[in-house]
Amino acid sequence: MKKLHVWIVLLVLVCLIIPLEADASENGIGFTIRFFDRRVYRVGYDPIFIQVTITNDSPSVYRFRLADDRIFSIDFDVRNASNRPLEASDQLIRRRTQSQQVFSREISVAPGESFSFVEDLRSYIHINESGSFVVSARMHPELIRTAAGTSISALESNRLNLSVRPQVTMGPDGIPLEMDIATGAVLVRERLAPDLVVDYMLTARQRSQWERFFLYLDLEAMLLRDAVRQRSYLAESEEGRRRMIDVFREELRNDRTDDSIAVIPTEFEIERTQYTNSQGTVTVLQRFRSNNFTELKRYTYHLRLRDNIWTIVDYSVNNLGTE
Repeated sequence: MKKLHVWIVLLVLVCLIIPLEADASENGIGFTIRFFDRRVYRVGYDPIFIQVTITNDSPSVYRFRLADDRIFSIDFDVRNASNRPLEASDQLIRRRTQSQQVFSREISVAPGESFSFVEDLRSYIHINESGSFVVSARMHPELIRTAAGTSISALESNRLNLSVRPQVTMGPDGIPLEMDIATGAVLVRERLAPDLVVDYMLTARQRSQWERFFLYLDLEAMLLRDAVRQRSYLAESEEGRRRMIDVFREELRNDRTDDSIAVIPTEFEIERTQYTNSQGTVTVLQRFRSNNFTELKRYTYHLRLRDNIWTIVDYSVNNLGTE
């Protein structure tokens, strides 16, 4: 009789322990996504790398199967502002529909540890339009082809806001073309004289037309004026340099210091223009209204001729007092 009681007690303990271990493998498992190298994304074929991370905050080891071809473990969902899902990429459809053996391996994530890998979103979703999108993902611990027939549910990720800009249009001289936000028309750099380039830039700033304001600014050259930034820029990859220029552009938009090129002049008058076959300077007297007085400043803009287009590469400011 004693042996029977002992077996009953052991059986009860086993029944209690097993559910606790199963729950531990389900609860406390985090699944998150983030941009691996966030930058300016455009319509086209440049990759959009997403870092996928499975974190184990449970008290027990978490195990799952991961396909060698990750499209059999991960699903991405991308929706536009109208909540319409974008179509799957041709590559994903082709690989999932063909008859093949799916190879996988078991991954073990100990308590307090995480497991990450990076995937290109364009391998999963066909992104052929610009706009704002919401990205989410789903992880299938037992692979996509078998997950529907098991009791193990998929892991749902957080959401990311993705902005995709229109594809860059190149002009006849190989110069990127900008879009006029107000009209939607393509802005093309024209072969203007140095003084007309400065006039165009200042007029655009007075009208708060940012795309026109930046059209004749050589942001790379202006960024490299700073020695610290220059060292960082030269050490970066091509993608890193592109990101630095985008950040610099936003800094100019938000810069309202007294001597910034982005300060809006009340009036301006071009005083002198000098240029050679490759370089030029334009001196401009600018007035800035401030409360009950007007500040006078003389800006000297330095320009460079490249591919028959004059662009502003530097500037200096001389304060002349008030009137």
